[in-house]
Amino acid sequence: MTAKTVSRSMTTKLTTMLSTGLLALLANTALAQRDFSDVEIITHHVAGSVYYLEGAGGNVGVSVGEDGVVMIDDQFAPLTDRLVAAIRELTDGEIRFLINTHVHGDHTGGNENMGRMGVQILARDEVRVRLAAQAPEGALPVLTYSESITIHLNGEEVFAFPVPPAHTDGDSFILFRESDVIHTGDVFRTTAFPVIDTNNGGTLDGTLQALGLLIGTAGPNTKILPGHGGVSTRMDVMAFRDMILDVKARVEPMVANGMSYEQVASSNPTADYNAQYGDPDRFLRAVYTELGGELEQ
Repeated sequence: MTAKTVSRSMTTKLTTMLSTGLLALLANTALAQRDFSDVEIITHHVAGSVYYLEGAGGNVGVSVGEDGVVMIDDQFAPLTDRLVAAIRELTDGEIRFLINTHVHGDHTGGNENMGRMGVQILARDEVRVRLAAQAPEGALPVLTYSESITIHLNGEEVFAFPVPPAHTDGDSFILFRESDVIHTGDVFRTTAFPVIDTNNGGTLDGTLQALGLLIGTAGPNTKILPGHGGVSTRMDVMAFRDMILDVKARVEPMVANGMSYEQVASSNPTADYNAQYGDPDRFLRAVYTELGGELEQ
């Protein structure tokens, strides 16, 4: 490796670190300025004991019954009271456990509030590590896992299991066995192209592996609850995975031929999917760099 290559590599890493810090600062500032006053929490029944709460941020999964409540994610801190009120419309039972599907603030922003209520917060080891760098102690999971974990509540097995680094390096899927529902966090979504957050350990290959695991775990009647968007089926996940494979297959030879990102983007390799998923730029940049392309500084 030449000195020039080392220098370029160090510069790229430093730029990434600075960009990550700046993005975090901007995100916190934007959150402080955001107006949540008009956000309405809408409750949807999925199947069996499982519901989801739609508001601002990721879908909040809820399993309810005589033994209490298991929550999956908690959106933003200013919405905690409204989320709890929505749960109270379903049950008076104690909110006993909260599982974070990954680190992002639109899924973990209410952690500190929930912890103060005595709710036990669970997540993968990686989620606690990443949250510890940006959130107060009270927002951190108190129970962490590196392999699968099962909560037995309400006659339901709530089975949380880690997946390969996909959206982030701390993603989990949560299977509600009896209700036949899987909450996917942001590995799967219906509202946009995949977000492969490389700054938080996400990867293209891991996304494909995780979606393959989801397809293999789900049955023909399983309800798939995405991180963002409406309840879906295994066939929907297969179509989402196939779209990623198709875009990867189109971009890979372009990278091999030394095309710049601008040239790749101009060729519009996501053209068949833009109408459904919107702006492809962030996704396409991740695919390009994951396949070995270098973005110009």
